[in-house]
Amino acid sequence: MAAVYKSLSKSGATKPEAPSNGVKRNKQRVLILSSRGVTFRHRHLMNDIASMLPHSRKDAKFDSKSRLYELNELAELYNCNNVLFFEARKGKDLYMWLSKVPNGPTVKLHLQNLHTMEELHFTGNCLKGSRPILSFDAAFEKQAHLRVIKELFLHTFGVPQGARKSKPFIDHVMTFSIADGKIWVRNYQINEVEPTKTKTGEEIEEAAKEAKSKSRSIDTDIQLTEIGPRFVLTPIVIQEGSMGGPILYENRSFVSPNQVRADLRKSKASKHNARAEQTVERLSRRGELGLRSEGGTKAPRDELDTKMLFA
Repeated sequence: MAAVYKSLSKSGATKPEAPSNGVKRNKQRVLILSSRGVTFRHRHLMNDIASMLPHSRKDAKFDSKSRLYELNELAELYNCNNVLFFEARKGKDLYMWLSKVPNGPTVKLHLQNLHTMEELHFTGNCLKGSRPILSFDAAFEKQAHLRVIKELFLHTFGVPQGARKSKPFIDHVMTFSIADGKIWVRNYQINEVEPTKTKTGEEIEEAAKEAKSKSRSIDTDIQLTEIGPRFVLTPIVIQEGSMGGPILYENRSFVSPNQVRADLRKSKASKHNARAEQTVERLSRRGELGLRSEGGTKAPRDELDTKMLFA
């Protein structure tokens, strides 16, 4: 009975979720993993994203591509409430799954035009573990499915204050823009440039006078330098649950890359078939007229040919 009383007393004593000052902490953790069959470029992209998200937890490759619901249990084991899963198909196509564990929603996106940090050789650089500024296009507020995607981006790529391995600095910006029905993702470093490098002498003197009159220092100019990685996302479906459930949104204009490759093969095959049919028709017409010859002259007939013997 004493053990039962202790367990009931522990369960009854609820701890306050918010601190005494009334500020609620944003607790977000992301589980990053991929499926089997990813290429080296896919793996480098995953490493770049993991280095940009100090609140993430990277795991080994996931074997199954059909039982994605098992990722919910895996995320709970690692105490993660977001899942960023990269699914590779045929060693060519890469799909990104963003899920909110355990109740959803889930969005599936096709990732293309991939360029990693090592490929781009940009001059920009940022402190590892620093927090980013997420900049979204105004088009994200115009449609319902884009608002859902924006919220998932905020929970996944937004590093909460005081997160694990995070630095108390903000020195880069992640931009999410919409064009041609696709989401273009870019990453920029915030550079503070001295005014002497961008302004003339008269402008510097005026700025110095204003700074003295207002008892403040001369403002620096802010510039953005791209760091990488960069990629383009195409939304495919949004599901209600986490890695499953009813479909809330489906992109009707999305064409699978398998279908694109099949159409290209069919177009090439149709050209070859048309040429082959033209060759057969030409030979049949020349055969009917007795003009089957080589080099423009009539071919000599063999005396032992069946047409000569049984004419």
